[in-house]
Amino acid sequence: MKNTQDYIASNKNRFLEELMTLLRIPSVSADSNFNNDVVECAEALAKDLKKIGLDKVEICKTKGHPIVYGEKILDKALPTVLVYGHYDVQPADPIDLWTNPPFEPIIKESAIHPQGAIFARGACDDKGQMYMHVKAVESMLAKNELPCNVKFMIEGEEEVGSENLGVFVKEEKERLAADIILVSDTGMLANDVPSITTGLRGLSYVEVEVTGPNRDLHSGLYGGCVANPINILCEMIDSLQDEHKAITIPGFYDDVDVLSAEERAEMAKAPFSHSAYCEALDIEDTMGESGYSTPERGSIRPSLDVNGIWGGYTGEGAKTVIASKAYAKISMRLVPNQDPKKITKLFSKHFNALAPKGATVKVTPHHGGEPAVTPVDSIGYLSASDAYEKSFGVKPIPVRSGGSIPIVAMFEKELGLKTVLMGFGLDSDAIHSPDEHFGLFNYYKGIETIPYFFEAFAKRMK
Repeated sequence: MKNTQDYIASNKNRFLEELMTLLRIPSVSADSNFNNDVVECAEALAKDLKKIGLDKVEICKTKGHPIVYGEKILDKALPTVLVYGHYDVQPADPIDLWTNPPFEPIIKESAIHPQGAIFARGACDDKGQMYMHVKAVESMLAKNELPCNVKFMIEGEEEVGSENLGVFVKEEKERLAADIILVSDTGMLANDVPSITTGLRGLSYVEVEVTGPNRDLHSGLYGGCVANPINILCEMIDSLQDEHKAITIPGFYDDVDVLSAEERAEMAKAPFSHSAYCEALDIEDTMGESGYSTPERGSIRPSLDVNGIWGGYTGEGAKTVIASKAYAKISMRLVPNQDPKKITKLFSKHFNALAPKGATVKVTPHHGGEPAVTPVDSIGYLSASDAYEKSFGVKPIPVRSGGSIPIVAMFEKELGLKTVLMGFGLDSDAIHSPDEHFGLFNYYKGIETIPYFFEAFAKRMK
């Protein structure tokens, strides 16, 4: 891979500029006002895939946003790597909390990124990480060092649940046939402590609605006389966890995969500074389920969080009103063996039972996803480990992530393929938040490491 690495080194500036161009497109999948931008981004990405030398590139229509597919089949006898990523991004709101406009990428240095970082929505999640694969494959093709067949499947709906990707995968199993799926949509512990994600939590996401009186009421005339949906909703949400921050939904923990003391001890070897964690978030202390460390709470234990809550008057000044309705969005992160559909049913039953007389409750399920685990003795993981060791000079640490990528479990179910999660972002990169960024070191290191994975995987598949 020497020629490939030389090509990467001599084209770094161009690789950066091309990513910046992609980041300028506001491909927000959740907001229909950006639908044209999402299509523009898909078209730009398809153009890039054609330019690097893929034989077949197609923009595949779905009932939602399009999927960009491309492939380079060198020899059917060679192993095939299916690269998955997404070109859609989270909404940039709240805009006023960004230091610079979210779709005008800028390079800035920081304490964590002294070499500079790209600040823009999607810089890390997932345009920057997805684009590493495009540039890595370009580099291998340019120097005739691509050792495997490669297929790209890049969707535009990951941030809204990947609903139409599942349909596409089921209908295109033959086209998507491969030996491994490669994804960069996760992170690593630190730039000098590389790690590979071996587990992802699942997700159950619901919206709840509490209704009291049939209209908004004057709080002076009706306050203290009728059910206040906002008060009730707050009380109901508060009751979902006990004083030890354990979730109180009956049956919630029945299927939880509990790690052994030995497994927890291995996890604890990963570097973690409680003080640095708190300092980075500007908090005095952490909070969560009793009996577990902060890294454990965020990876091997399920959680429940309110993601949004609203109702009543929120405009300028005062309006003394008892709202007719109150709403909240609630997510539950799940661990192996927990079924998101079962958890959603348990939540709905319990939440409805919590409603007092004088109020009604409606629970609307949104997207969810299965947990996933990648065995550390698999060919895919071992190949990734080889690649990181060659690129970073040290063996990577296997870690479980608290995030959810529902399609990973779906890929295994529908395609029978395991997924390798080669992430290069950092926890501090502020994905989904204002001032999202991605270090230049991380971007370039990803491009450098991916060819080593292809090389190692081809050797191990012989």
